[in-house]
Amino acid sequence: MESFPQRLQWSAAYEDWERRYYETGAVDWTRYPTVRLDATPASPGVVLAESSMLFVSSAGGYLPGTQAAFDASNVLGDYSIRRIPLATSQSAYAYAHEHYVHDARIADAQVLLPIAHLLDLQDAGAIGEVAGEVVSYMGYQPDVRRIIDETIPAIVAVAQELRVQVAFLVPS
Repeated sequence: MESFPQRLQWSAAYEDWERRYYETGAVDWTRYPTVRLDATPASPGVVLAESSMLFVSSAGGYLPGTQAAFDASNVLGDYSIRRIPLATSQSAYAYAHEHYVHDARIADAQVLLPIAHLLDLQDAGAIGEVAGEVVSYMGYQPDVRRIIDETIPAIVAVAQELRVQVAFLVPS
């Protein structure tokens, strides 16, 4: 199944939205072309207890000093990813994302990065293993074409490299 069958139609509407932004400097979300899919792509299920899981976060986490921050203030989004070793202390993370309230994350890092919970599930045998890296990206990405053409392939490449069978996304 085509992942985005109305791509051409959506692209024209998005380009109009983007043009208006460049002309006015204002973001008009009332004109943003929302994607509507008639069907949801699916794949065969996996047995989690026998699978390797990649943890993916859209919270905009990165490691300051060794990784560039996401371009959080870019109205048109940042479509890059960061790879972070799973064993990294959550206190080492910084967050570059201006499109969600950070209060819950500040109160409990496990809200957006439930790594300790996933490792508990691994120890209990509910997950075969949690992959040794976390993939992080900034979830604010208004250009669906770039998500499909850039962000998703980058995440899939990491998943293939790490030989995982399942990805677990916690959106921010």
